[in-house]
Amino acid sequence: MSSFAPSPPLRSCRAPARRADGLGPGARRAVVLGIAALHGVGVYAALQVPAVRQALGEAAPMFVSLVAPEQPVPPAPPPPPPAPLALPKKTTPIAPLITAAPAPAPAAFTAPAPEPEPAPPVVAVAVPAPPAPPAPPAPAPPPKNIPASAIQYLEPPAPEYPRLSRRLGEAGLVVVRVYVDEAGLARSVQLAQSSGFARLDEAALAGVQRARFKPYTENGVPTAGWARIPIPFELER
Repeated sequence: MSSFAPSPPLRSCRAPARRADGLGPGARRAVVLGIAALHGVGVYAALQVPAVRQALGEAAPMFVSLVAPEQPVPPAPPPPPPAPLALPKKTTPIAPLITAAPAPAPAAFTAPAPEPEPAPPVVAVAVPAPPAPPAPPAPAPPPKNIPASAIQYLEPPAPEYPRLSRRLGEAGLVVVRVYVDEAGLARSVQLAQSSGFARLDEAALAGVQRARFKPYTENGVPTAGWARIPIPFELER
């Protein structure tokens, strides 16, 4: 089976239109330019003739310009009259003012001071001397020391042996210093000698504090004094 290729499009073969005179656009333009050039050359040649130039000058139109007349300038106002010169005023010299010195004021009159009256005689008043303070009481005699041989008991001291001291084997001698009053009561106890064990010392002080003494007498008079009481603590073997 055979195929046919498409044929190319047909171009127009119409020729460009021509004018009736048979000239194309380019030729027509050249003809116009030539005619203009010939006219210019003729005008130039005619201007070179003097008679033609003069006739053209005479025949040239005249132009008249109408200009409005200038307004008259008003005259300038006259200058003001000069101010009159001020004449300097004559100053009258002022005479110096003389002031008179003020008159001294009169001295003030001072009345003489009156003579002082004699002071009345001072009478010495005898001031009684304060009474002498009473003599301090005689110091109390120091308490006596009751000898150990003179100590007698109504209730002898009975200290308790501490159980813990027995268990630990604590023993020793405690000396208690006791102040016995006139009634035979122990008013104060002090530790004069320690046993070396605090529990034994406290037990001895408590035992002597509870004791009752027979009043110590001198010449039949009960007398207070200090006494030393030994309290031994011994373990049974």
